[in-house]
Amino acid sequence: MHERATEGATRTLLTAGLLAGPVYLLVGYSQAILRDGFDMRRHALSLLSNGDLGWIQISNFVLTGVLVIAGAVGLRTVLRSGRGRTWVPVLLTVYGIGLIGAGLFVADPGMGFPPGATEPTSMSRSGLLHFVFGGLGFYALVAACFVLAVRFRAAGRNGLALYSAFSGAIFLAAFIAIASGSTSLTAMVGFYLAVTWIWIWHAVIHATFLSQRDVGEEVAVTPGLTEQ
Repeated sequence: MHERATEGATRTLLTAGLLAGPVYLLVGYSQAILRDGFDMRRHALSLLSNGDLGWIQISNFVLTGVLVIAGAVGLRTVLRSGRGRTWVPVLLTVYGIGLIGAGLFVADPGMGFPPGATEPTSMSRSGLLHFVFGGLGFYALVAACFVLAVRFRAAGRNGLALYSAFSGAIFLAAFIAIASGSTSLTAMVGFYLAVTWIWIWHAVIHATFLSQRDVGEEVAVTPGLTEQ
């Protein structure tokens, strides 16, 4: 009975992690389309935290952060041995904390959004902390991609290994382009595509472990390869 309860709890946690991406993208992109003055060719989703309806995006950040952390706890349960058994859950937890922090500390308005907002002459404390939490979370997510790539490679899951490494690489490149201050159409479109891609990757990873016959049966690792 205890084992069944534990398995059920693990499945619930992994499902929460799987749902994080769809929730974030649905809520974020719906606002991007419907809110007056928002232009995805120029504005990052973080700007949606401003204005009368800013509470929606703030809640989106916080909720998805909680779901990511729940998924990380679920992964900690199933990753019992092998490379990344400790670092994958830790890094994804940091990503979840980054999302929550990015929600609690609102990005400064800019580039005409929200309509009528005054352009700040310098970055506010809230805007700075939003950037710090967001950056910390993004780098942790990229690191999780590469750690999982190593784990899957050791397990002979070459497709998942390549997928994870590629996901980390393209998201890192897109984030660096935006963080450098580029607001070109190419950089913005690239970042939106990368955000969509990385959330799909995040869902696939959790679905991979959920699809196992028993969530207590981890993805096999090559004998003798343990985390250093």
